[in-house]
Amino acid sequence: MSGRLALLATLIVAAAGTVSAQGAGAFARMGMGARSLAMPSQVADRSGYASPYLNPALAPFAPAQGVELTAGRLAYDRSWNAVQVSAPLRPRSGFAGGVVHGGVDNIDGRDASGYPTDGQNEDGTLRADEYAFFAAFGTQFSERVSAGVGLRLYRNELFEGTRAPTAIGIAIGTTVQASDRLAIGLSVDDLFARYEWSSTGSVTASATDYFPTRIRGGAAYTVGDRGEGRPRVTVAAEAELVVQPLETRRPDGVEVIGTSASETSTTLDVTLADVLGRAGAEVWITDGFAARLGIDRVGAGEAGELRPSAGFGVEQRVGELDLRVDYTAVVEPFGSALMHMATVRLGL
Repeated sequence: MSGRLALLATLIVAAAGTVSAQGAGAFARMGMGARSLAMPSQVADRSGYASPYLNPALAPFAPAQGVELTAGRLAYDRSWNAVQVSAPLRPRSGFAGGVVHGGVDNIDGRDASGYPTDGQNEDGTLRADEYAFFAAFGTQFSERVSAGVGLRLYRNELFEGTRAPTAIGIAIGTTVQASDRLAIGLSVDDLFARYEWSSTGSVTASATDYFPTRIRGGAAYTVGDRGEGRPRVTVAAEAELVVQPLETRRPDGVEVIGTSASETSTTLDVTLADVLGRAGAEVWITDGFAARLGIDRVGAGEAGELRPSAGFGVEQRVGELDLRVDYTAVVEPFGSALMHMATVRLGL
């Protein structure tokens, strides 16, 4: 049990590392769908292709009811999957909901003596799964201004012996069509979200793991028209302020009671902040094929933290359905491994 407590402590400390990269719920900050990875700056994208998961104020711009299925292939036995449903609520509103899953498999568990532990898998290894269930609603107050609110419910299933914590986060956002071609957007994510960790067994421990609050502001500039108000070219950029609350302990000394001694400490609340940027572009070369390029984590720290991406999208009418397939390849930070993500969307 002590080995699992050590693992829990290590995960919590790691989550409090680099502000822009870590913190609870990191899997849920990867985006929503392959397009959002290839073109990561979508907080102001009113084209109808951007998910309300990224900004709830984008919900009214969904062109039609639709279902999106996304699967990601990552290195080191990691997985990322998502399902989203969206629908316009005429004449001025829209709704979206779904679930995001991130997981790590084949984790080699060891106890304090270095012996293998029994995990959930048949071969004795451990598995960690994290889920984000979300809903977003947005409405247009006028042709130029929209606003929305979103709710996220997180659940982290780490390993047996640790109670699976849950967290609730609030998202709010707005967009403004500043001119015929320029839109600006603002979104605040994961307000009030935090995990309360606790372990059971012969030894108990607890900890609080706060989600970073993300404040994102950006702009999208469009050129050309493919019909139905859809742009031929979109260039977008955004800046993100990440605010990470942390709990840390300051040793105060040793307290002696009778023949026993114990260390005393004071819990301190610390807030860290970081700023980073991202940009991307999408060009519809034909009415049914788009090419995309993007760069993420600009200014996050070392040059190795940059995350370039490239992808494409294909649209085709199939009977009564609008079919869209998106693919993106992303270079992971601090390495040469590629993350592959594909999304299939069926629109009614």
